[in-house]
Amino acid sequence: MNIEELVRDSLREQASRQTSPATGFADRVLAVRRRRTRRLATVAAAAAAVIAVAVTVPLLDSGRTDVRPAEVIDGVVTHPDQWPPRDMIAAGRTALAAYYTADTVAKMSGQGVFTRTYWLLDPRTEKYRKTTKWSYVAVAPGMHTAAVLEQSLPAHRIGILDLTTGKVERWIPVERGVGGVEFSHDGSRLVATTYDENPDARTRSVVNAETGALDWAAPTGSSRTGFYVLDTASGARSWSGVSLDREVNGRQDFAFSRTGEQVYSRIIGDRDGLQQFYDLDGNKIAGPANERYLRSDVDARLSPNGRLAALGLTKEVGGSPGKSYSSIRDPRTGKEITKVRGDHLLAWADDRRLIAWERTTSLEEPYLPRLVLVTIGSDKVVPLSGIYKDIEKEFWEPVFADR
Repeated sequence: MNIEELVRDSLREQASRQTSPATGFADRVLAVRRRRTRRLATVAAAAAAVIAVAVTVPLLDSGRTDVRPAEVIDGVVTHPDQWPPRDMIAAGRTALAAYYTADTVAKMSGQGVFTRTYWLLDPRTEKYRKTTKWSYVAVAPGMHTAAVLEQSLPAHRIGILDLTTGKVERWIPVERGVGGVEFSHDGSRLVATTYDENPDARTRSVVNAETGALDWAAPTGSSRTGFYVLDTASGARSWSGVSLDREVNGRQDFAFSRTGEQVYSRIIGDRDGLQQFYDLDGNKIAGPANERYLRSDVDARLSPNGRLAALGLTKEVGGSPGKSYSSIRDPRTGKEITKVRGDHLLAWADDRRLIAWERTTSLEEPYLPRLVLVTIGSDKVVPLSGIYKDIEKEFWEPVFADR
């Protein structure tokens, strides 16, 4: 199959393929970008309107579409007046199921903990509710339940939280301390990453280049020991140890591959976005054929039908505001098929639309993003959230799930 046929088939099957998109990772560490504002390198915003996509590699049309607050068009629920969001944001099959802010909280002299504050979507009211109970949250497909960890990590039990009531339905005990959890593509299993020490621990050990004072940093090395694979219905579980090497630092959680037959995690190397796959016994293996060209720091990964891969930022264009473009590739060859608007591709709304961060300022100004919807083949953007206007305020990180 050539590239033109791949694009044609992928877009034709948009309405008929009902497989779930991969769930968002609650604590994804984004790669450092080539930006003038280095401190904001991990955030971006983008948006796009729905258009027909050409059979061949599409040319990009021009224009921008602004949407009124809370308008619902073609399954898109927007709140471009809200930062951070108070009411549900959604596009296609995907919704912003939660978001969090984070800060390091001092615990003792020179020691602290990177602490998240979550806002979880209430399925009944479609509003986000703040909670400080949990150190880590992963939302299941369907957005009615979540897996949660208590504040003290590593945790020795995993909670299954009812998102409507805000109450834990049951606890799954684990013998080894857990620091992170993620659902499988179908929501039937969890992979829980085990650590000997808190992966969110911080020490005052680096010098702030601007102030000259000591600043917080994650410890070098990692205490990661392996992972559990748990059945979410029965709680049945098995643990696999994973040998530790110099390619892993601090928190490096595992996540399932699309099929759930493998897990992977980010590794440190000579370029951003590297990943290592493992079988469910903890052995290093080559990545699946349709995931080996993906990047660990691009959250969207495979399209719902598995025929397209979301890759990283490839182009920026000046203007007011500037425009960013990311690469869409053939997942089996790694070859670029086209580019799509957006600085950082976060989640697929369907087989041709993605949720992304995109800038709202010129390339010469401080980087102020918003959450947007982009479409393959279009240069238009649909704002989903308000704009990050104050760089001194906390930035929120999204957690997406299939709705």
